[in-house]
Amino acid sequence: MIRAWLDLPTIGTFVTLALLYYGIAGLLVIVTFVSPLRGPISRLNGVVGPFFSSVAVLFGLLTGFLGYDVTERNRQAARAVQSEAGELQNVYTLSIASVTDMRAIRIALKGYAASVLDDEWPATRGESAPRTNAAYDSFLSSLSEPAISRDASAVVHAAMLNAAVRVGTARNARLSLSTDRTSDLKWISVLILGVITQVALTLVHLDKPRAMLAALTVFATGAIVALGLIALQEDPFSGVFRVSSVPIERLLLLPDTPQTPGGPLPLTPPTSPPAPAK
Repeated sequence: MIRAWLDLPTIGTFVTLALLYYGIAGLLVIVTFVSPLRGPISRLNGVVGPFFSSVAVLFGLLTGFLGYDVTERNRQAARAVQSEAGELQNVYTLSIASVTDMRAIRIALKGYAASVLDDEWPATRGESAPRTNAAYDSFLSSLSEPAISRDASAVVHAAMLNAAVRVGTARNARLSLSTDRTSDLKWISVLILGVITQVALTLVHLDKPRAMLAALTVFATGAIVALGLIALQEDPFSGVFRVSSVPIERLLLLPDTPQTPGGPLPLTPPTSPPAPAK
């Protein structure tokens, strides 16, 4: 049930929360002042105001923990994407700095980046795309040629291989985070504690219907906004607050054969010293 709610579009997320908390607020007012239970409930009058704060603090703390979990996962997802793009950029830069022609490596690198964006990124299901696997294997194969160590030096070859391995590690982290979700138990606890907080507000306003309705409305509005914004960040690769794919998209703009600076400046013939004056 929680999964289905979190997968709703933005409007659906906020409408569901509004139906829950505004509906509970209206129900509490009706039960307290209109229903046949108003007599037994009125005998509970006398609960002091500070009682509400004890429940509200618990709701605030648990909501804060929930928001931190979601935000931290989004940070990790952004770092994984930045790391993946950064290591690909390192391989590209090393291929340019080498004295050998590594155009094939740059083409394989851009093929992998294009496959990530076209085949793997839109799915965001945590499963690697077969075409992306093949593109990564081709990328590693182009980097594993023994001739690179002979022509470009073993140091450059090792640096490029290490960067390519870190690309795979960052990719695995990205795929893992795309399906990582906050525990349903945490969401259920926060939602139920919000309802309990509304009950606490009702108990401290049993003799003031207008004040009760105002307090319940204000709290419900705050809970809807807070929990709705947290829910929109639950999936780091879709929704409103998604992680950007721009770092990987920029790799596709890199040329396969970059323009190297012009050759050495032409030598100008030395000028002869002036003839000594007679």
